[in-house]
Amino acid sequence: MTAAGLESAAPGAKIRLFNSLGRQVTDFHPATPGQVRMYSCGPTVYSDPHLGNMRAYVFSDTLRRMLEWKGFAITQVVNITDVGHAVGDGDEGEDKVEVAARAEQRSVREVTDHYTAMFMADMEALNVLRAHEYPRASDYVPKMIDFAVKLDAGGHTYQIASGLYFDTTTSPGYGRLALIPQEGQQAGKRVSADEKRSPADFAIWRADPVGQRRIMRWDSPWGPGVPGWHLECSVMSIDLLGPHFDIHTGGVDHRELHHVNEIAQSEAFLDDGHDWVRLWMHNEFLLSGGAKLSKSAGRMPTIRDLAAAGVPPLAFRYFLLTAHYASQLELTDDGLEAAVSALRRLRGRAERLPPVPAAATLAGARGLVSAAGAVKLEQIDAAASEDLNTPRVLAEVQAALRDPVLPDNDKAVLVAVAGQLLGLRLADPPEEPAPAGRVVDEAAVEELVQAREQARKARDWAEADRLRDELAVIGVAVADTPEGPRWSLA
Repeated sequence: MTAAGLESAAPGAKIRLFNSLGRQVTDFHPATPGQVRMYSCGPTVYSDPHLGNMRAYVFSDTLRRMLEWKGFAITQVVNITDVGHAVGDGDEGEDKVEVAARAEQRSVREVTDHYTAMFMADMEALNVLRAHEYPRASDYVPKMIDFAVKLDAGGHTYQIASGLYFDTTTSPGYGRLALIPQEGQQAGKRVSADEKRSPADFAIWRADPVGQRRIMRWDSPWGPGVPGWHLECSVMSIDLLGPHFDIHTGGVDHRELHHVNEIAQSEAFLDDGHDWVRLWMHNEFLLSGGAKLSKSAGRMPTIRDLAAAGVPPLAFRYFLLTAHYASQLELTDDGLEAAVSALRRLRGRAERLPPVPAAATLAGARGLVSAAGAVKLEQIDAAASEDLNTPRVLAEVQAALRDPVLPDNDKAVLVAVAGQLLGLRLADPPEEPAPAGRVVDEAAVEELVQAREQARKARDWAEADRLRDELAVIGVAVADTPEGPRWSLA
């Protein structure tokens, strides 16, 4: 078949994606033909974004890239949680952002602005496409109160001393996303069951604790307080994407609690008898020593730590793509080194190929290749379309580049395709890793650390952040402790 014939043929392989709601691979059909609306749970901005966080955003970005390459117009929303997320992810306890503000002796806004900027910088370093909206939870509190008022009027909530709670017995099929029957919820599993009608019930509005005054608080019909963590995503996604949308993504830990509660309150709010979101997709954990990378486990490595150790950000992205998004992945030095080498080899091969026009879509790529290249193109398309099988996409591209018969022009098109699908910038020159095992000037490091500490005491946060970044470039990580700053080689 000629390239022209392929371009006018069917739009490639059928897209099949694993739906956590039902735990099965299903054919993907958006509600509006040609358009996809997707919501991806964003960061809680109270500390450095670590490598475990990054997997969720590389996954959702790769999903978006595949859908755009298949010709869909995408609208993506990624929220910024800057209020309402309690320590421990439950309904009780202090807000994570307020805890960070006290520890760092900054205002809440200074903390959230700083860590939001770090998150956005990491997204850029990993070549994650910008979402169309990044709503901040704090900007949506009035709409959250309106949402809660409607739930309350509909008989879905009740008030106790600690706040307004959602009555999960009013939600038919509560917990179906997590495959946990409602009667199987165990008291004390998630939050204290004291005063609640059911241990599964969750906070819609968290009242100020008796005798305490939160830094962040709003007036509401249930007294001053803050919204519940789960409420935020429902309100922001419905406001920006409409009452029903196509895809909701997040980490697999959200599947068991956060997304379960999002579904319950959203379907109660809409009350139209339909599933709120038809397709739920979750990435698995990034592991270290068999345990998931998480902030609660202590300071975890960041993109800046990897860069200082000689692992470019896009090599880390490559490392993530070597495993299926729904498979757990162990973070190891050997795995990262292999990713650095593999990406350098791919870019080295690409550098020797002729330049070609950008292949932004499958239809466009078909018009650029010979019949032999079209076969390889369809193999790549089939891999990407079958539940985002990125390891197979990488294998198909590598096999094509080693094919002695395939014309160089076809190889160049396939490299462009892979770069578009995987976000690896394969047409860029090979990245040079930083030298390993370098020795730092301890006196110079100590001088920078103390200069940063003086900037912090003077509340010159811009200078403190600049000095921290300068230290990261030379491979030094700084931890702020009650006894003062402590530094170590990353």
